[in-house]
Amino acid sequence: MVDGSDLDVLRAEALAATERYARAAFDAEPEFVPGSTPVPVSGKVIGAPELRALVDAALDGWLTEGRFARAFRARLAAVTGRPHVALVGSGSQANLLAVAAAGSHLHDRPLRAGDEVITAAVGFPTTVAPLYQHGLVPVYVDVEAETGNPSPEGVAAAIGPRTRGVLMAHCLGNPFDGPAIEALCAEHGLVLLEDCCDALGSRIAGRLVGTFGQAATYSFYPAHHMTTGEGGAVATTEPAWARAVGSLREWGRDCWCEPGVDDVCGRRFDGRFGALPEGYDHKYVFSHVGYNLKVTDLQAALGLAQADRLPAFAERRAANFGRLRAALAPLEDRLVLPRSLPGAEPVWFGFPLALRDGDARRRRALQLHLLERRVDSRLLLAGNLTLQPGFQGLQHRVAGPLPAADRITEAALWVGCHQQLTEPMVDWIAESVTHFVQRT
Repeated sequence: MVDGSDLDVLRAEALAATERYARAAFDAEPEFVPGSTPVPVSGKVIGAPELRALVDAALDGWLTEGRFARAFRARLAAVTGRPHVALVGSGSQANLLAVAAAGSHLHDRPLRAGDEVITAAVGFPTTVAPLYQHGLVPVYVDVEAETGNPSPEGVAAAIGPRTRGVLMAHCLGNPFDGPAIEALCAEHGLVLLEDCCDALGSRIAGRLVGTFGQAATYSFYPAHHMTTGEGGAVATTEPAWARAVGSLREWGRDCWCEPGVDDVCGRRFDGRFGALPEGYDHKYVFSHVGYNLKVTDLQAALGLAQADRLPAFAERRAANFGRLRAALAPLEDRLVLPRSLPGAEPVWFGFPLALRDGDARRRRALQLHLLERRVDSRLLLAGNLTLQPGFQGLQHRVAGPLPAADRITEAALWVGCHQQLTEPMVDWIAESVTHFVQRT
C-alpha cells in the first residue's frame, strides 16, 4: 500500500519529468526561412507551465470541474473585471448561454421571441446564431470600414419599437465605442451583450471591454489570446445574471451548489417548488430549460497557467501589430488599413486589411500570393452575414444599406499578429503584401 508521502514524491517526480519534456519539446524557437517556414494566421504558445498544470490536474483523477476550475474562475474575474464568471466549452457556447440568460424569468424584462436585437452586419456566425435559435430578430447594422464595428449613430438609427437589446462583438479585438453604446442602451432600456471572444484584455476609455454590458463572452480556442484547448466563459456583475447563467449552464437546475458539494444552503429538502412534492430534493429542481456546458478541470488548469502569460502575450501582439501597421503605412492609398477609436487600447486578434480597388477575384489573388510565400490569411470573419446561406429565409431586419459590409465581403482579409510570430515573420508578411500590391 502506497501512503500519502509516497504519492507526493511520485507526483513531484512526474511533474519534474513533465517540465523537462516541455522544455525540450517547446522551448526552442525554430529558424525562420522566408518563403519556406509557414507563417500561421494564429497560434498558441504553451510550455512547461501549461504541461505541468495539465498533468497536475490529471493526477488528481477528478477530471470534472474541481480545484483548478475554482481557481481559474477567480483568476478570470480579475482578468475580465467582472466578479461572476461561468466556464463553458467554447466561445460559441458562451454566446448561446448569454442570449439564453437574457430570456431568464429572473429578470424584470426578459427577452422574448420576436424581440429585436441589434448586431453588426459583419461578424462571426456564432455571435448571431443564438438570436435565431431563441426566436429573436437580429437587426443588422453596417460597420465602419477601418474599425470593423458599427458606429453609435448607426446603432441609434436602427432602434425600433420592438428593439430590446444589442449584441455586438469587438471586431478582431478592436473595441467598439463601449461608453457610447452603454449610454445608448441605458437611455432606451436595452440589454447589452458584449462578444469579447476576440478581444480579451482590450480597453477603451480606460475600461476593459466586457464591462459595459449586462454580460460578456470570451473564447479560449487556441487561436485566441489565451487557450484552454476548447473553452470559453461568460462574465457578469449582476447577481440575477450570474444566477441565470449558472442555472442554464448546468441543465437548468435551481440549486447553486458546486459540483460534488451538497446542501450549502442547509435547506436541501425544505423547499416547495411549483407542483413538485413538498421537500423535493433541491438538487433535482429545474427552473430553466438549460444545457450542460461545463468544462473539465484539465481545461481549467491549462487556462490558469495561460492566464499568467496574458500580459506578455498582449505585449507581443501589440508589437507585432504596430510593426506591421508601420510597414504597410506607405500603401494606404492602395489598402484600407485598420484604425482604432480615440482612447482605445486594442489587444488585436489579427491584422485586417482591404484592397481599395478590385473585387473578390483580386482579393483571392492576394490570398494565393500569400500562400505561395507560406503566409496564411483568413477572410474578415463571415463578411456580410445577411449573405450567408445558413441565414437565408430566417427572420431579420436590415437597418439601412450595408456598403461597408459588402465591400469587406469583396475585398478584405486578415493576417496574423499573434504571440507566436517573430519579427522576421511579421516583416515577411509585410513584404509579401507589399510585393502583391506594387506589382498589380
